[in-house]
Amino acid sequence: MERVTDHDERLPASPGPRAPLAWAHRIGARIPLVNAPMGGVAGGRLAAAVTAAGGLGMIGMGSAGSVAALERELPQVRGVDGPFGIGLVDWVVAAEPELLEVAIAARPALISVSFGTDLGWATRVTDAGIVAATQVYSAQDARRAQDAGVGVLVARGVEGGGHGAVNSTLPPLLDAVLNVASVPVLAAGGIGTPSSLAAVLRAGATGAWLGTCLAACEESSLSEAGRRALLAARAEDTVLTRAYDVGTELPWPARFPARVLRTEFTDRWTGREDELAADQSARAALAAAIAAGDPAVAPIDAGEGVGLVTAVEPAARVLDRLWSGATAHLADGPADR
Repeated sequence: MERVTDHDERLPASPGPRAPLAWAHRIGARIPLVNAPMGGVAGGRLAAAVTAAGGLGMIGMGSAGSVAALERELPQVRGVDGPFGIGLVDWVVAAEPELLEVAIAARPALISVSFGTDLGWATRVTDAGIVAATQVYSAQDARRAQDAGVGVLVARGVEGGGHGAVNSTLPPLLDAVLNVASVPVLAAGGIGTPSSLAAVLRAGATGAWLGTCLAACEESSLSEAGRRALLAARAEDTVLTRAYDVGTELPWPARFPARVLRTEFTDRWTGREDELAADQSARAALAAAIAAGDPAVAPIDAGEGVGLVTAVEPAARVLDRLWSGATAHLADGPADR
């Protein structure tokens, strides 16, 4: 696998736990870049590639997460030189509690559990010597997570792909979370260029939680049809919707709609979810389209940075471009604000 070249020492360390390189080195990585644990995209192969490139590779157990699914992915990160993490969904863990136990037993560097209100899992993770992380959407969320023992906060702006609260764009959210944070904060949502990465690091983020910019990489688990759809999409081709969750009868909390590529299905059903819930034939048609991988109907998570994804590349190349470019921006001094 390609490895990111050693640009990391160019980045000046900032004080305290937000210092990007200090945190990366503590967790066993070389650079403070983490792939978001995207369900159906971030399998063991992508996690291994991100770790081998110097970052923290995350295996994502999304809506379809299970003990069996996690056990299929774990062998791909074994033997890779560097740390890995596992990302879980709260309500999936509630349905299969053994999933958290298997994740802990795998001895990752970090476990994230998001999209819930019960933070009791954090103590079990930290007691095992593993860093606990969760996505937050406000200063209040950040305080609650810290008080529960969460050791890394992921400030996720509404620009991000996949599920998330519709609270704030990333810049004001990051400021709000950093103002109350006493633990490292990773920035998420719309980060896909060296300048956008440099901006969140300059603002005080410890690192970045990257999703859409890695979704089409060679090592991702995305289907070929999904990759083609991402490459063809522009920023304005994403939409926030609960239609897929309702259509597939998945128990996602209403607080967390998903940002996905706009499709015929989202055009028809976004804003009409109550009707969809009562329309069995429409739900059956959606299930058939998803099973067939029809990109005109099936859901494809994508953030507002999707227009920047123009090629299928190795993850290492994407990370190198982002990190070397960001460190060059930072070496040039503070940007005008």
